Amino acid sequence: MLYRTLGKTGEKVSILGFGCMRLPILDGTPENINTKLATQMIHYAIDEGVNYIDTAFPYHGGMSEILVGNALQNGYRDNVYLSTKLPCWLVRKKEDLNFYLDKQLEKLQTDRIDFYLLHGVHRNFWNTLTDMDVFEFLDSAIADVKIGYAGFSFHDEYDFFREVVDSYNWSFSQIQNNYMDQQFQAGKAGLEYLASKNLGTIIMEPLRGGCLTTNIPVEVKEIWDNAEVNRSPAEWAFRFLWNQPEVDVVLSGMTTIEQVRENIKIADQGHIHSLTDDELDLYNEVKEIYTEKIHVRCTACNYCVPCKRGVDIPLNLNLLNDIYIYNNMKKPIGNYTFLKAKKMSASFCNECGECEDKCPQNIPIIKYLKETVQKFEK
Repeated sequence: MLYRTLGKTGEKVSILGFGCMRLPILDGTPENINTKLATQMIHYAIDEGVNYIDTAFPYHGGMSEILVGNALQNGYRDNVYLSTKLPCWLVRKKEDLNFYLDKQLEKLQTDRIDFYLLHGVHRNFWNTLTDMDVFEFLDSAIADVKIGYAGFSFHDEYDFFREVVDSYNWSFSQIQNNYMDQQFQAGKAGLEYLASKNLGTIIMEPLRGGCLTTNIPVEVKEIWDNAEVNRSPAEWAFRFLWNQPEVDVVLSGMTTIEQVRENIKIADQGHIHSLTDDELDLYNEVKEIYTEKIHVRCTACNYCVPCKRGVDIPLNLNLLNDIYIYNNMKKPIGNYTFLKAKKMSASFCNECGECEDKCPQNIPIIKYLKETVQKFEK
């Protein structure tokens, strides 16, 4: 296993992190985790050198933290950095901040969370958090040794990302990034901004929830198959990220023991600047093929937001595009469910039309939001 220094924390972390959002389940029920298999997978990863374990309060209907807490017994906790996240959208009063942290410590069966994040920071509830002195809460939690380092995960736009980065003495941040999302949300610019601040970088969605490894268009498959070096689509995706010196940890939400073994093997080759210029050009060719399948020509300029109803219009349209681009429902439906829980999904649109009046692309937004609801909820 290869390791990198996580920004100014100075901690040596494995370049592959184990994300516990897509653990194997029984009977198709997210809360019903296959405990035996999931524990086996986590133990195997740790035994092979993975030392960053990531979970969150809502994963698997609240059961992921419990599974992780149990799996890290018998000495495994001492061999890893444990990361989880505060469910920001559930915070209603100041006391909730400590309530959720204490609950998470209990579920994880530990007295310290090494890396603690504000989960899915978004402008819709950012003022609520700051009004409740969330920074003071983080300082106190660090002073009380309940958490080691404070960070945040992010699913909003770049300008707001910079505002959040500059608002507090963070140690690290978790952002979505892959070869298709260089201009999406924080994107490549956000990754570079974190590095310029010497903040640790945790990358999520390296495979776009499996979209870059399943239902691959024939034209994309031909590009990968004709490359000088034979690599799986997963390896191409991971290697793109590990090739960049700004990337510290890449999280993978693994569902099978075979995925764990494959990803650990790939990580052994995840050196910085290990891809050739010709290989880097292949990513641009693949991206062009996927881009041609875009359904809604939204540029995420954000003129349509904020929406009075709280709908994250660009993100909803992006999830609708995912269906057409990747022919894959698994990843976008999970993200849509998360949006709905935060009351930012298309279903909260009341068709007032203000967004369409502001859209410089003249996109029939209401029409596409209706289609989004139809695709994801009906």
